Amino acid sequence: MITLYGYWRSTAAYRVRIALNLKNIPHQHQTVHLVKDGGQQHHSDYVALNPTHLVPTLVDDDFVLNQSLAIIDYLDDKFPQAALYPSNIKDKATVKALAFDIACEVHPLNNLRVQQYLSSELEVSDQQKSAWIDHWMRIGFTALEQRLTTTAGKFCFADTVTVADICLISQLYNANRFNIDLSAFANINRIADNCAKLDAFKQALPENQADAV
Repeated sequence: MITLYGYWRSTAAYRVRIALNLKNIPHQHQTVHLVKDGGQQHHSDYVALNPTHLVPTLVDDDFVLNQSLAIIDYLDDKFPQAALYPSNIKDKATVKALAFDIACEVHPLNNLRVQQYLSSELEVSDQQKSAWIDHWMRIGFTALEQRLTTTAGKFCFADTVTVADICLISQLYNANRFNIDLSAFANINRIADNCAKLDAFKQALPENQADAV
């Protein structure tokens, strides 16, 4: 049985939940609470599993893997049904670039540990922290919106769900959580509406997880 160690509000764990659902892969969840008890990701038993002190972690029998996009690629290779990438090499590279634009350029700058460092170590005010998040999300979404004018159909790449959509939807959850004004991004909003109609995305919503509070 595959076990996903994650947290309901984790953007990266959210990505993997969507992928597992899209592929109908049997799995179980193990909660790692990122705030409770000083952050359970820092506890010795979890650090032994994942030394980065981050979620998610996937355990498949005796195989342990971290990094959400590496996990998704592993699942896509092991369970080829409902492929998450196009078969054409150039199209696949395009989808990866879209996904990386979100997962590598936008998400890390609003991640929990970055926010905690801004507050605790740099003594940044809540207002300044909100401005930081707004600034970097707008830069990332503005660039993505432009790229989608040439790649998107119903979804980020043509009319099939890919890893790019998985990354987008999970990051939009953060954007809405931090009250980022997304009204100018017509392509992004259209894609979000289309994804929201799919059960795999609905079931993966943070508020639909057993550990949501």
